[in-house]
Amino acid sequence: MKKTFVLYQKKRAAIMKKLKILIGCEERKAITKEFRNLGFEAFSNDIQSCSGGCPEWHLQMDVFNAIDLQKWDLIILHPPCTAIAVSGNRWYGVGQPRHQERIGAVEWTQKLWDKATSVCERVALENPVGVLNKMGNFPKPNYIQPWQFGYGETKKTGFWLYGLEPLKPTNIVEGREQKVWKMPPSEDRWKLRSKTYPGIAKAIANQWSNFLINQKT
Repeated sequence: MKKTFVLYQKKRAAIMKKLKILIGCEERKAITKEFRNLGFEAFSNDIQSCSGGCPEWHLQMDVFNAIDLQKWDLIILHPPCTAIAVSGNRWYGVGQPRHQERIGAVEWTQKLWDKATSVCERVALENPVGVLNKMGNFPKPNYIQPWQFGYGETKKTGFWLYGLEPLKPTNIVEGREQKVWKMPPSEDRWKLRSKTYPGIAKAIANQWSNFLINQKT
């Protein structure tokens, strides 16, 4: 029994080393580090330099170029949400001065989704509640909340999935406060609002890595 378990663990470890994971439009490396901690060859990507350390794991380039860099087993995308989110309707909604920017953002995100799903069997795209399904051609999103993963607050976040299973809650706690929306204005407020909660990053790495491995065994 023990010998069988050891062989199973060795097989899992060998599979992990072969799997290639791209986290597109991520410069903080929250999800990348979780996959790396599990033993996967994961890379973050952004046109900005990374702020989460380990620059050797960061592909500083256009996300489309990163997708074309090699064959990926899993691609997770975090496209800019400023113009797409419903929270920006007062500036980007129909009839508003920046509506054309929203149209352009949806078209760019659609192109990114279509590109990723055309070359990879497992793709996830993360964004807050927005207009992707209203203005684009995307599958129905799966929504999660921070309070399902150990954080007593609300920030409804959608995951559009291709070849992946929806995330399952790992630690449901009390608290339904919208803390992220109460942040004072600042130059990096958009970065802080888009920060991935560590508990969610860990759930992504644990659950989707198991999904990947199970498909390979």
